[in-house]
Amino acid sequence: MRNRPIPGSSGLVRAMSLLGDPVLHTPCEPVTDFGPSLARLIEDMFATMYAAQGVGLAANQIGVPLRAFVYDCPDDDDVRHLGHVVNPRLVTADGTTVRGSEGCLSLPGVEAGTPRFDHAVVEGVTSDGEPVRVDATGFFARCLQHECDHLEGGVYLDRVTGWRRARAVRAVRRTPWGRGADVPPPHPRA
Repeated sequence: MRNRPIPGSSGLVRAMSLLGDPVLHTPCEPVTDFGPSLARLIEDMFATMYAAQGVGLAANQIGVPLRAFVYDCPDDDDVRHLGHVVNPRLVTADGTTVRGSEGCLSLPGVEAGTPRFDHAVVEGVTSDGEPVRVDATGFFARCLQHECDHLEGGVYLDRVTGWRRARAVRAVRRTPWGRGADVPPPHPRA
């Protein structure tokens, strides 16, 4: 078995798009070019995710409106899941709905109890165009649903309602990056 480089080890850390940036609130385009630029994007996404201490990152979070995300996320049994999906489709989201604390690298410092299914299946391809299917439970299922929402132009805050949403919006407005921000209304697809 050959030694494989650590994802992101040769990538560049890119600037994070924050809540309110139009790229986060617009559905992403399918990837059609599977050349070196896609491999570089995936590498940069890993580097950026690790620098921000995240467990997942969608391409539009670094300003690239393409359907791709990366992840390095544990499940509820603390098993590590590492990979990426290009042109993902959330084919299954079912099981029990669990309201858990959720945050986002594009809303730094803000968390809210967000309902998600405890099982999810995503299908797509790798950066080489090879088919990939990811079957997840627990926290990892939450991660996959979160990243798929990004690619549809949504953020987790779109799924938060009532007093939890009001509290999260107040928290956004108190952050240095969101001071005085006009928080977009919930995205209809999220």
